Amino acid sequence: MTETTVNPYQYLFNAQKARSWAIARTSYKERLKKLDKLQSALQKTYKTAIRQAIYDDFKKPIPETDVSEIYLVLKEIKHAKLMLRRWMAKHRVETPIALIGTSSYYKYEPKGVCLIISPWNYPFNLTFSPLVGAIAAGNAAIIKPSEMTPNVSSLIAKIVSDLFNEDEVAVVEGEVEASTHLLKLPFNHIFFTGSPAVGKIVMKAASAHLASVTLELGGKSPVIVDGTSSVKTAARNVLWIKGYNNGQTCIAPDYVLIHEEVKDEFVKHFKYYCDKFYGEDPEKSNSYSRVVNLKHFNRLKEYLKDAKHKGGTFEVGGEEVHEEECYIEPTLISNLPEDALLWKEEIFGPILPIRTYKDLDEAIDYVNSKEKPLALYIYSNSKSTIDKIMTETRAGTTGIRNNGIQYTNHHLPFGGVNNSGIGKAHGFETFKAFSNQRSVIVRHSPGLISLLKPPYTPFVQKLVDITLKWL
Repeated sequence: MTETTVNPYQYLFNAQKARSWAIARTSYKERLKKLDKLQSALQKTYKTAIRQAIYDDFKKPIPETDVSEIYLVLKEIKHAKLMLRRWMAKHRVETPIALIGTSSYYKYEPKGVCLIISPWNYPFNLTFSPLVGAIAAGNAAIIKPSEMTPNVSSLIAKIVSDLFNEDEVAVVEGEVEASTHLLKLPFNHIFFTGSPAVGKIVMKAASAHLASVTLELGGKSPVIVDGTSSVKTAARNVLWIKGYNNGQTCIAPDYVLIHEEVKDEFVKHFKYYCDKFYGEDPEKSNSYSRVVNLKHFNRLKEYLKDAKHKGGTFEVGGEEVHEEECYIEPTLISNLPEDALLWKEEIFGPILPIRTYKDLDEAIDYVNSKEKPLALYIYSNSKSTIDKIMTETRAGTTGIRNNGIQYTNHHLPFGGVNNSGIGKAHGFETFKAFSNQRSVIVRHSPGLISLLKPPYTPFVQKLVDITLKWL
């Protein structure tokens, strides 16, 4: 039996490792050519197939697919192409007095063979956006897409096999077992997007080989709405991002903290925009997608059951739950006790708990009682309130009077903090994630440093004293 059949994971890794030095030596033009090829394939050849595969997996509306899956990847490609020459260049730095006679710079070099483990919620975007950075940085990459979106996973494998040799970029499909096998291999970098629980498993596996990691995770992202804000705008924006992709978005709000004086107004506008966005029956709307599979549907159904059992007030929705379609209507719940499941687990669905506060410190203390979120949203027209929240909380990203759009700016670093993620991505940050920043110092003449060698005479000490004085 060949190595391919005995251990296909090791075979692929070995093939890419053998090729990795050649890939690392590729020029700016060669990497640009690869990005051009990928751009053309996504923009022309596979656009219709991408839309269909994502719809087949969870009925995602085409406009959402075009924006969140195709457009964002194409923006990453175009930005990388525009900036790649600068990213690959030497970056010179200042020379301190003590090092007169030298010059210093750093350059970004490829890490080598990388593993990209992508999730199911934005399966196309969160596979190819990291791949753009890996290619731009000059790496080989193995991709493990999610088994929960089989149609997209199969299409990703086809696209990659059509565009690249497997010793450069390859796709491994399969269940959790495939990821387990891959994580045993000594990759140079692992880029993982998923839950904090699985992120810990990935990080532990990476530590065995001292591999660097980028972990894009999630957690419970809050929205704080005060009495000075436009409550109508807050309700509209929160519902939009909570309904987008059926709430299966890592930066979607997980709960709303709202001043008690404007809570009823928020509920009124939330209901109004539910009807406006999705009609009286969202199940019939072509703008409302579905929960990805039965496993996640049952998880969300259990949250609703728990909320009802514990006396939650269903302000909007919560009744129409249909297993055959994996359909759950947009739902807003208030008056939930602290032991409700919706306060404990990341929701990842179209269910939103809301609680009131009297004093801003109360809201801030509640946010800080939980793990640091990937996103925190603020609706206020008070500069002092915004400044206080920004100063006294921690989050990976923040939107002020908006929800979710911070992800779409590839000039902004995107990522979490601690439990919500490690490392940053988007644009230059993705390129850096797949690169080693190598420092270089070049000696041109003897300079001062050559005089500071043994024996340490009084003259040498005097030179040291002068150097210390002029630091």
